[in-house]
Amino acid sequence: MHYNQAPALKVGDTCTKEAHMKKLLGATLLAAFCFLLLAASPDAKTPKPQYDEKGNLVRPADYRDWMFLSSGYGMNYSPAPGSHDMFTNVFVPRWAYQEFLDSGKWPEQTMWVVEDRGAESKGSINQHGQFQTDWMGMAVEVKDSSRFPDKWGYFGFGDTNKTSEAMPKGNPCWQCHEDHAAVEHTFVQFYPTLKPVAKKFGVYNQSREQVQEAK
Repeated sequence: MHYNQAPALKVGDTCTKEAHMKKLLGATLLAAFCFLLLAASPDAKTPKPQYDEKGNLVRPADYRDWMFLSSGYGMNYSPAPGSHDMFTNVFVPRWAYQEFLDSGKWPEQTMWVVEDRGAESKGSINQHGQFQTDWMGMAVEVKDSSRFPDKWGYFGFGDTNKTSEAMPKGNPCWQCHEDHAAVEHTFVQFYPTLKPVAKKFGVYNQSREQVQEAK
């Protein structure tokens, strides 16, 4: 009786298959490594400012998912009283926040969102203090030296506008930040998590803590 036998596997065939598997594994690892590099590259960092064809800033989306820095109540840089006190909530993208923690500097294309919300004292079981209510508006500050000669641009958003034109050069917001901000154009003196970082890197302007009346 004769049996059909499979052809014997040659040593050369085994080596060829092993070499092929090594090449395949190497290509897979290389692709995974390139993917990680791409994910970590500056171009992959989000969110960043987006502009329409007119150069207006597109309203930042999902900013409440960003890093929350702090909240102020009834803050007013002018001695004149405002019409009513509001809460201001401040957010920055997490990637920009992390770079600030690592260097004490705000990277290009950092956005600051200052959200205004109404304040109420009477509601539900509350007996003292204030809590936040309706959205009232927001301002956005952008660091982008490729677009703004003075590095920082300022924008305002209401209920309906999807885009905002930058405030003119020399606007009051820009000048106030230029004259009084403790780190670049940001009021780090009012943010307890940022202040020690700025001091550690020697970028904190201590004189900006001096009590004064802003003009």
